[in-house]
Amino acid sequence: QVQLVESGGGLVQPGGALRLSCAASGFSFSYNDIGWYRQRPGKERELVAHITIGGTTNYADSVKGRFTISRDNAKNTVSLQMNSLKPEDTAVYYCNVKLGLRYRDYWGQGTQVTVSS
Repeated sequence: QVQLVESGGGLVQPGGALRLSCAASGFSFSYNDIGWYRQRPGKERELVAHITIGGTTNYADSVKGRFTISRDNAKNTVSLQMNSLKPEDTAVYYCNVKLGLRYRDYWGQGTQVTVSS
């Protein structure tokens, strides 16, 4: 079955950096786009970064220039390098893939990122 397992979250001071990873299995990873989403306290889940099968990336305006998404098709992993972190980046971060004709959403369990001094 489809599995997405996020890791790399934690507590970091403002201005710091974290690298999140998502290990995927159960589907043809290299033939699917992958997204990183986050859910901040009291907010709806939002798209943070997205990478296509060809490596094209796009980002939410709030993270452009600070976050970088990348993928390793040999290892079935997607990473999110987060630099210059701000308190407003505090959230649970999720990996996502949409599969099938109806683009059904699959999610990992999420990883908590807390930016605080």
